[in-house]
Amino acid sequence: MSKLSHFDAAGDPRMVDVSAKTETRRTARAHAFVKMSPEVLAALPNNSKGDPLGVARIAGVLAAKKTSDLIPLCHSLPLAHVDVDITAEPEGVRIISTATTTAQTGVEMEALTAATVAALTVYDMTKALDKRIEIQDIWLLEKTGGKSGDFRRDPR
Repeated sequence: MSKLSHFDAAGDPRMVDVSAKTETRRTARAHAFVKMSPEVLAALPNNSKGDPLGVARIAGVLAAKKTSDLIPLCHSLPLAHVDVDITAEPEGVRIISTATTTAQTGVEMEALTAATVAALTVYDMTKALDKRIEIQDIWLLEKTGGKSGDFRRDPR
């Protein structure tokens, strides 16, 4: 197992120095699921606050751009692309976010932040209908580029 890079020899938290790393193209995809009742799903197109899925897409993109403001030791990255795809399914809505950069460090946190904030936005826009809505299964699906190489989550 690798050691945690966000701690110095004394165990104090620190930002990782990536200045010696080469800039490479890096991508990441993340997943979240918002479980909701069939009644809430059926009400999505008629939400008085607007289109919850459309608003969630924009919220996810904006969140990815603000990741370094939210996660204390994240580097600020020049994002080349962020996309948030939201699909309604019988049990809820599935969110897949994608982030791309050419930088000295990975873009996983941006993809995870996008998926998470999109899920929170769906909850916020539908909570008046049912407080039992659940945000589930937030995880990294895959990442490419960088020293550690590619990663692809095994299907469950």
